[in-house]
Amino acid sequence: MCELMPVRIPTLTNIVRGFAIVSLIVCFSATSRADNWPQFRGPNANALSTRPLPTTWSDHDGATQNIRWKIPVAGEGWSQPVVWSKKVFLTAAVPLSDADSGPEPYSGGGGRARKDLMETEFLYQVICVDADSGAEVWRTTCKAGKPPIPRHNTNTYATETPMTDGKRVYAYFGMNGIYALDMEGKVQWQQDLGVFEMRADWGTASSPTLFGGKLFVQVDNQVESFLIALDAETGDEIWRVARDEKSQYSSPMIWQNSLRNELIIGGMIYRSYDPATGKLLWKLDMAKGRSSATPVADGDKLFVGNELRSRGGEDDGGGRLFCVKPGGSGDITPPDDSPESEFVAWWIEKADMQMASPTICNGKIYLFERSAGNMRCVNMETGETVYRQRLRGAKAFWASPWTDGTRVFSLDSNGMTHVLSSSDKYELLAANEFDQQTWSTPALADGRIYLRTSENLYCIENQSPVDRQAK
Repeated sequence: MCELMPVRIPTLTNIVRGFAIVSLIVCFSATSRADNWPQFRGPNANALSTRPLPTTWSDHDGATQNIRWKIPVAGEGWSQPVVWSKKVFLTAAVPLSDADSGPEPYSGGGGRARKDLMETEFLYQVICVDADSGAEVWRTTCKAGKPPIPRHNTNTYATETPMTDGKRVYAYFGMNGIYALDMEGKVQWQQDLGVFEMRADWGTASSPTLFGGKLFVQVDNQVESFLIALDAETGDEIWRVARDEKSQYSSPMIWQNSLRNELIIGGMIYRSYDPATGKLLWKLDMAKGRSSATPVADGDKLFVGNELRSRGGEDDGGGRLFCVKPGGSGDITPPDDSPESEFVAWWIEKADMQMASPTICNGKIYLFERSAGNMRCVNMETGETVYRQRLRGAKAFWASPWTDGTRVFSLDSNGMTHVLSSSDKYELLAANEFDQQTWSTPALADGRIYLRTSENLYCIENQSPVDRQAK
């Protein structure tokens, strides 16, 4: 026989108090949920952090500021780290000998091809580390062997950024193949997409992207360029289209506008494809040039551009930046160099979109030059230059800039991060130096910056005095 217990009727005060507690729990859960940074330049390919980021940090002579951890990274790789559920994933090509294989500092010249590295054995690895501590969780060697092609002396054999959907990590090592690993590091499938000659033996760089269960890989080269869609679960080919381009280095991106989803691919001619079928939607003639930077979108505005070339080659020209409107079909190039067309809102010459992909902050596009340390701030609506500035002490910009919505961060090749205000005039807020060669674009998650140099991987975050004292 059960004992009857007195029933308490909740008062209005208790109901309100209970609702407030539940609301606080829900809000706390929402704000404490870990950010993910699953691909090159983040979930929307726009390098935008959802949380404020540190503006100052240092690592000099054992004294650190706002460095949560740093770990040495063996081997070479300019690939960006990616982050999922408090795990950081990165790729590296680790030589098995003492050969001088690391990427060399950029001298400002043409450089040279490293054909000698084709005699060096490399381990092509995916590495998983704990985001809070930097401790290695697992390391998987996807392939071991000699590289099938040379590379430029400043490039690496692990330049393409991996990506993850929380089910698998997808690692593309250029002509060494693409590999899908489960979240415990076991290889689930692999695909050999062929070996092709690259321009001047510079090597490869284009990172894949993922959308709708398909993995899109741009395989541009000197022989047989193509764009391919693979089933993310099995690695099976879904569709493939030939590309009338040679050796381009920008990465595919998905433009989700108000009318449809589009797969955007750079080159001397920019092209938009239906990601479901590979059907060509539109094309835009860039007047030649070289495509290394990846485009960026803001709602119904897509910004595409490439590098101005003037070295006597067949790609001499380019350097234009276009603002594209959705709904285009066929050839959307403005006729006779007119300032706009039905699907082009505006375009400008010599826009400084070179190696570093642009970022958008506070209604402005920020572009950083490769060699001269110059940057340009452009009004997103009109294409007018807000200002152009030489960043004092800046070296070449290869890594792509990023933003937390109020500030713009740009990392030069010597490891200096220049932090700029997003106002309508140039204002340098901070300059943070690592004095290490750096071409890798950082990952941003949970208010942290995961920054890779030629030597280390850093986790940078704002730390309280208590945190600093604990170190």
